[in-house]
Amino acid sequence: MNRGDYLTYAFAGLGAFLVAFIGLPLFMIFIKQAYDAEALRKALVDPLVIESIINSLFTATVSTLLGILFGVPLGYILARKEFRGKNFVQALIDTPIVIPHSVVGIMLLVTFSDAILDSYKGIVAVMLFVSSPFIVNSARDGFLSVDEKLEYVARTLGASRLRTFFSVTLPNAIHSIASGAIMAWARAISEVGAILIVAYYPKTAQVLIMEYFNNYGLRTSRPIAVILVTISLVVFVFLRWLVGRGKNA
Repeated sequence: MNRGDYLTYAFAGLGAFLVAFIGLPLFMIFIKQAYDAEALRKALVDPLVIESIINSLFTATVSTLLGILFGVPLGYILARKEFRGKNFVQALIDTPIVIPHSVVGIMLLVTFSDAILDSYKGIVAVMLFVSSPFIVNSARDGFLSVDEKLEYVARTLGASRLRTFFSVTLPNAIHSIASGAIMAWARAISEVGAILIVAYYPKTAQVLIMEYFNNYGLRTSRPIAVILVTISLVVFVFLRWLVGRGKNA
């Protein structure tokens, strides 16, 4: 066994702790719920639970699509152009990551007031605010990884800037953008604090879980959590697999 093997085993051991730390709560919530299948069955046919999960999936998807629409162009500008205030813009984009969730909700209410209060627009606004950094940063890094010489060659062959972007730049950065979009979707569907402040209604699964836990306890809230975790994991793993398959194609 060479020294490299010792390093690999040491790093694997340290990494295994984090894997176990993340995986154990996921494993335990499913095991605990397996002993209470009746509560899970009731949750699966509860119209309020079904509606809240649909609301969560719908708003997370809409916010992600909006993030792609506005975030990818910004990522391109940050990757390709130098301008006064660029560092400030990049710092501003990262700010939602460090702002406490409750503060995000208050900020959005102060800014948009009744326009977003207790509405789908409010939920989407919250999700877009907290998740957009993932798309912008991933898009920027993806565009930075594309050799600008490829773009110059396309331009010399007569392609317009727009055609060069869609035929050369975007296809080469698409995997980074897709990874960012997946992380943005995951961040959006995990948000709860700001949504509680901005849009308690229409009810999302995140809010419903908090409501059931506060009012009825762990046994009632756990089945909804299991359903949401299961759906999120399936979607997340599928999208990751799809992106990975695209890379290997």
